[in-house]
Amino acid sequence: MFGFLRSVIDPFLLALLTSVGLAALFPAGGALVGVVDVATDIAIALLFFFHGAKLSRDAILAGIGHWRLHLTVLATTFMLFPLLGLGMGLLPTWLLSPGIAGGLLYLCLLPSTVQSSIAFTSMAGGNVPAAICSASASNLLGIFITPLLVGLLMQTNGEAGISLHAIESILLQLLAPFLAGHLLRPLIGGFVGRHKQLIGYSDRGAILLVVYSAFSAAVTEGLWHKVAPFDLVTILVASSLLLALVLGLSALAGRLLGFSREDRITLIFCGSKKSLVSGVPMAGVLFSAAQMGLLILPLMIFHQIQLIVCTWLAARFRAGGQPES
Repeated sequence: MFGFLRSVIDPFLLALLTSVGLAALFPAGGALVGVVDVATDIAIALLFFFHGAKLSRDAILAGIGHWRLHLTVLATTFMLFPLLGLGMGLLPTWLLSPGIAGGLLYLCLLPSTVQSSIAFTSMAGGNVPAAICSASASNLLGIFITPLLVGLLMQTNGEAGISLHAIESILLQLLAPFLAGHLLRPLIGGFVGRHKQLIGYSDRGAILLVVYSAFSAAVTEGLWHKVAPFDLVTILVASSLLLALVLGLSALAGRLLGFSREDRITLIFCGSKKSLVSGVPMAGVLFSAAQMGLLILPLMIFHQIQLIVCTWLAARFRAGGQPES
């Protein structure tokens, strides 16, 4: 029992909650704001630099032949999820406040995870090379597609559409470091491979810093006066419903398209994930600091729910108890 709890309760979640608590008690203010902002920009650039350095072209080529599967994963990530997010926005405001609806929609526009999608696919006995290709493609294309969808469907800095400043920030903070890391992979790939744990800590540290910065600004703007306990329950229920719908529809699509069991597993795990690692830094680029805290709250909750559900689901697949669609 305790082993199961340790496997599904992500220690990183505790670190995230600690960052939120520190921001609530000791929000960055005065000269410290500028220091935190600069440190956050550097951390985001390093995170995407190492993302690029970890992307293996050999692994992508090994799974690239499953193009129907990859297109289905991308359609789930960047079409099905956004449609569900827009549908949730139609709910009455007494049930789902505009701020929470915006956070849920932003969650729906994000790319899939890389590490956890591949790990769960492997645990469940799915097509790992195809999962590597699908998850990597989703993350790479997300650098372009997510800002585009945000510009079309959301408001950035109080205005509809995406500003030139946001485009410049995406190019400089996300794309340029990513490409630099990937181009330097022949030189630093060995170092990255030998120090995966250290780089993992670097990734998590960057996210914690962005979360602290975002919630500091949000607390200063009165975040906890805007979020009631009912809102947290609403996020929990909406996130669970969203994940259940995507898992069910992914399983159904895999059967209707005639995918093998291994490919259906890959579709389920790669198509249902949303990346906290990409989503938090992207929010820092696309939205004002005051907007960020409320926007990333649903993402933080969804992140933990997807880990719990997918841990159980992967174990069930591994045991041969494949759920019926």
